[in-house]
Amino acid sequence: MQRIWLILFFVFLLACSNDQGQRNPYIQEIGFRFEVNLNLPLYSPLTNPGNPVYIGSQGAGVRGVYVINTGFNVFRAFEASCPNHSPNPCSTTELNGQTAVCSCEGFQYSLFTGQQLMRPEDGNRYYDMLEYRATQSGNVVVITN
Repeated sequence: MQRIWLILFFVFLLACSNDQGQRNPYIQEIGFRFEVNLNLPLYSPLTNPGNPVYIGSQGAGVRGVYVINTGFNVFRAFEASCPNHSPNPCSTTELNGQTAVCSCEGFQYSLFTGQQLMRPEDGNRYYDMLEYRATQSGNVVVITN
């Protein structure tokens, strides 16, 4: 009986993995808090579902943040730095409708989900956009990490 427990212990021990999973090695995760007042004209597009806004202010993410109202007053916020390489002069994604496009490689990301669109099938590991917490309180959306 003791031998069975010992075998089970080693099976569980070997089954453990220290793989970091979804941690993106290219983007440093910084702590911040940024408030978006929906009454301001700059952020008024967020009152309608499907309209993303880029916030490039100091203290909002690494290279800025995209915020989108996905409907039913649910807001999502994503880091504007391209998630598939280290920050450099071309790594800030650009807004193109409801997608963010990395000018370095042309990678495209959905601002509804943060997922990379048309992911290459070359066997390399690709990352989706880094998502920040976005909560609404009255006419203010608070973005934090």
